[in-house]
Amino acid sequence: MAHAQAQPEELGTLVQQTADRLAEQRVGAVVAVVAGDAVEIRGAGSTGADHGRTVPGPDTLFEIGSVTKTFTALTLARLASAGAVGLDEPLRDLLPAGTHVPSRDGRQITLQHLATHTSGLPRLPRGMLLRFLLRPSTPDPYAGCTADVLLSGLARTRLGAAPGKRFRYSNLGAGLLGVALARRAGTDYETLVTREICAPLGMTDTVVTVDDPRSERSDRSDRSARGHNRRGRPATPWNLADLAGAGALRSTATDLVTFVRAQLDAGPVPAELAEAIRLSRSVEHRTSPFARVHLGWMAHRLHARQGGHLQIWHNGGTGGFSSFVGFDPEKQVAVIALGNTQRPVDRPAFDLLRTLQAAHASKPG
Repeated sequence: MAHAQAQPEELGTLVQQTADRLAEQRVGAVVAVVAGDAVEIRGAGSTGADHGRTVPGPDTLFEIGSVTKTFTALTLARLASAGAVGLDEPLRDLLPAGTHVPSRDGRQITLQHLATHTSGLPRLPRGMLLRFLLRPSTPDPYAGCTADVLLSGLARTRLGAAPGKRFRYSNLGAGLLGVALARRAGTDYETLVTREICAPLGMTDTVVTVDDPRSERSDRSDRSARGHNRRGRPATPWNLADLAGAGALRSTATDLVTFVRAQLDAGPVPAELAEAIRLSRSVEHRTSPFARVHLGWMAHRLHARQGGHLQIWHNGGTGGFSSFVGFDPEKQVAVIALGNTQRPVDRPAFDLLRTLQAAHASKPG
């Protein structure tokens, strides 16, 4: 049975309550919802950048961590739709000549395997876990992940499963996908994502480099939240070097609303990007009877007792930030949660998404 659509004032209250809930255990937070044509964005707490005087808002920049992977995977879908790469193209074909890429059982790692975490690669680059254990206080543990280091370590990496066989979440795989796509395009990762996704959608604050002198947006530093560790102490920014495709983007609630509206086909989306979004969701690898992974996105359907709703999502975390983006294309609702503390925002965000799904009328047809 369809429920009545939530009214804007009700949406605003729900969003503010979630932002307040998040800010109770974090320095600051911004929460945004999309419900049909309605958008609400609310903040709570502090940006942490000016002695607690400024509440974060729609245009405050946060590190979004692994939500970056959805941009990397959509870039893959965009280039695949344009014929510049093939989803089934071997990774080794996009890397420097002579690069050794591990295989298993006669199966090569493809670009699709990287975007769906089915490559068999480990979570982290070779040797990184040991370095992190020996120096847990490293400000940016990914700072040394240059392309040379990544490819050298790749040659000495053993796969945990044959490519395509099973899901195994891998920052290394996503980072290598970013490296490979940028090489094929003849540019750097940030420029590629801007060209293929952000510029067509008018997303001017989704960047790797906040202080880019070439940018027309010279005020990003002033609008950037300061990250904090779990104890609420200031944290060093993460830049991730050439592993950028795994988690180096910064963004705002405003830009991410535009991004999810494109995923919901609810805004003006260029035809070529709409085609890439459809392709990204047409690819799937089942991880259980109720869950699957698309190109860049996780997805599951709730049990019937919980409403049976579809939730497509990704979260992220860096040394000082946490993030969540989730949506339901069937009910045309989405939730974005951004925090400037290293404490997950997932539970309140999922709770809000379920509330919206239960309250929002089913899409006709």
